[in-house]
Amino acid sequence: MKPEYEGKAKQILTTSDPHIVIQRFKDSATAFNGEKYAEFLGKGKLNNAISSWAFTALHDAGVTTHFLEHENANDMRVKRLKIIPLEVVVRNVVAGSLHKRIGMPEGTALENPIVETYYKRDDLGDPLLAETHVIALGLADKETLTNLYSQALKVNNVLQPVFKKAGIRLVDFKLEFGCDENGTLILGDEISPDTCRLWDWETGQKLDKDVFRRDLADLIETYEDVAKRLGVKVQ
Repeated sequence: MKPEYEGKAKQILTTSDPHIVIQRFKDSATAFNGEKYAEFLGKGKLNNAISSWAFTALHDAGVTTHFLEHENANDMRVKRLKIIPLEVVVRNVVAGSLHKRIGMPEGTALENPIVETYYKRDDLGDPLLAETHVIALGLADKETLTNLYSQALKVNNVLQPVFKKAGIRLVDFKLEFGCDENGTLILGDEISPDTCRLWDWETGQKLDKDVFRRDLADLIETYEDVAKRLGVKVQ
């Protein structure tokens, strides 16, 4: 296997099959577009285990993802995708940047989920894009955007009640999509406390990367708590 791409929290490695790659989860944690950085031993295997669990649950519910197999502690085998440079964010509760933009109190439950698209451009600060911006930039056409929104809401419908059963409020989460060799739109990336905003359902305690961003609690202990609540086995 040879490294093909390295991001803030993951590596992509080639395999003998041109349509399959290894997604390796690193122990790195970053925030504020890389301005804050730290290493946490065991973070990679926790995110790999939780993501593998989430992708399996979505597969069982009929959602197509890039996930093929939990390879080992830090690696998962996935389909190679041509990633669309958009972050699709689903929001069930007002928090984070949404709270700052619209002024509603943080923690306000939304009657209907909000789906937003952000441009994957670190140099621009990953700006929020309207549908017209996405189309004007040639990032996706209207049909693809409709498909993205539909799949994102389906993911929400599958995961939200599962997290609730575990005593966790799925506040919001980020998804990334791409196309396989046949041009089929597929869910990629990861689903973990790095990419989801998770709160304890009763107390509102933060159970995600916000504990690192805001120096609220120990990141590894927090992620281990999430895995335990969801019944995820970690190697």
